[in-house]
Amino acid sequence: QVQLVESGGGLVQAGGSLRLSCAASGSIFSINVMGWYRQAPGKQRELVARITSGSRTVYADSMKGRFTISRDNAKNTVYLQMNSLKPEDTAVYYCNAETDSFTSWGQGTQVTVSS
Repeated sequence: QVQLVESGGGLVQAGGSLRLSCAASGSIFSINVMGWYRQAPGKQRELVARITSGSRTVYADSMKGRFTISRDNAKNTVYLQMNSLKPEDTAVYYCNAETDSFTSWGQGTQVTVSS
């Protein structure tokens, strides 16, 4: 199994920035893709960005140009740099890790953007 711990959420004003971190432990050698998802109240969980073990990235259209996903393999950590934040970015942000046989999720970190 893979354990994931997110950190870095908080309250920020519109236009501000935050950096989320996701530290992985356990069977990290089996991870193919890591990603960030978010879920706002009353809405479905949606993809924010994904990064493969070879550092190829995919972003949701609404995050392109504002958010950047990266990974530090030495630290087994994935980051999400979020710039130009908007009130509609308010959500719980979840990290996930995909392997050939299972997907693990973190507990989530709250991001609140005030107008």
